[in-house]
Amino acid sequence: MTPPAEPPPGPRPPAEAGSRNTTVLVTFTAVTNLADGVTKVALPLMATQLTDSPAKVSGVALTLTLPWLLAALHVGVLVDRYDRRRLLWIANTVRIAAIAALLVAALGDAMSLMVLYVGGAALGVAEVIALTSAAALVPMAVPPEGRDRANAWLAGAETACNEFCGPFVGGLLVAAGTSVALGATGVAYVAAMAILVLLVGRFTPTHGDGPPTGTVNQRIAEGLRFLWQQRLLRLMAFSVGVLASCWGAWLALMPLMATKTMGLDARQYGILLSALGAGGLIGALTVGPVNRLLGRRWSMFADLLGTAAMVAAPVITTRMWVVAVGAFLGGMGGILWTVNSRIISQRLVPTGMMGRYNAAARLFSWGAMPLGAGLVGLLAELFGMRAAFGVFTVATLLIIVPFLRTVTPGALAAVPVEHQRSS
Repeated sequence: MTPPAEPPPGPRPPAEAGSRNTTVLVTFTAVTNLADGVTKVALPLMATQLTDSPAKVSGVALTLTLPWLLAALHVGVLVDRYDRRRLLWIANTVRIAAIAALLVAALGDAMSLMVLYVGGAALGVAEVIALTSAAALVPMAVPPEGRDRANAWLAGAETACNEFCGPFVGGLLVAAGTSVALGATGVAYVAAMAILVLLVGRFTPTHGDGPPTGTVNQRIAEGLRFLWQQRLLRLMAFSVGVLASCWGAWLALMPLMATKTMGLDARQYGILLSALGAGGLIGALTVGPVNRLLGRRWSMFADLLGTAAMVAAPVITTRMWVVAVGAFLGGMGGILWTVNSRIISQRLVPTGMMGRYNAAARLFSWGAMPLGAGLVGLLAELFGMRAAFGVFTVATLLIIVPFLRTVTPGALAAVPVEHQRSS
């Protein structure tokens, strides 16, 4: 399927700049995701101190992810029009402001669910801007021959810090005090802004002889059309939508299940969450050998089984080690999917379309997380937490057949080795 006409993506980044930019992007990703991992633990645990309601606790995770549904497509248009590094700075400024407001509320004994919801929403909007900008920036910062390595390192840093180091450190920091956790997070976001100065190159998309034409809605429609017309990308978006809803459900309900049903404290809950990152770290370190051994198709298929194990474990038992093993398998499968799907999309999508494509794709993936978080809270209120996790286990297993029918060896063989398309 021929995509919409796009101008050439601009000059190819030299190998030296690509190596430096990879280091900068990996460092930036590690620092910001370490802060995100602390926030992921801190905000839900702060909510459990204010209420025992599964729906209200899940609401914190909902506010963190709902902006993907409400703002992702419009952010994609911005990313394809403006300097992508500057947008990362703006996103971190919003994060710092939100953390500062939460810290003031915590120190002033004014914390409430509404304050957590507003702070979570601000952090969610900033995350939409940051992740969409960063994903679109990689093809402009790193030459094609270095992107496989860059994507593996980026995904590894993202997973290790967001889901392994961040939650573990977050549990310790929350145990020391919410103000300590929030303060450390703010410092990390400030440091990340300084790191971006070291990027080499220009990161404003080129658009031929002039600025992009068409209204915002028309530009959004182009991105959605492109995603819909590419069968492989469409199936990937649908599959990851289901998988992301499971992750949203697990992350939203697990704080309450861990503290109330499994009897874990903040430190133990941080360790449990760290199992996700441990699996992801192993996945990042082994994605190359796994791809060579199994092929890209079966490497991505492993995520379906891993995510199913992650949401099924709490249905079977409340033993911490079993739930942690399920989380480990989910984390490892998730990183295998992430690296391979990024490589496929960067080879199929023109650079000038990357912002809108990533926004459209993440609308179906990250946008599914608040739906999963909201649905699991409702199901848990009505039928109990184990039954709620059981529903998401079945949902994951149902996408196996469409995945195998679409992500075929032939479809993957048709993906170009290097992105060369200019129109």
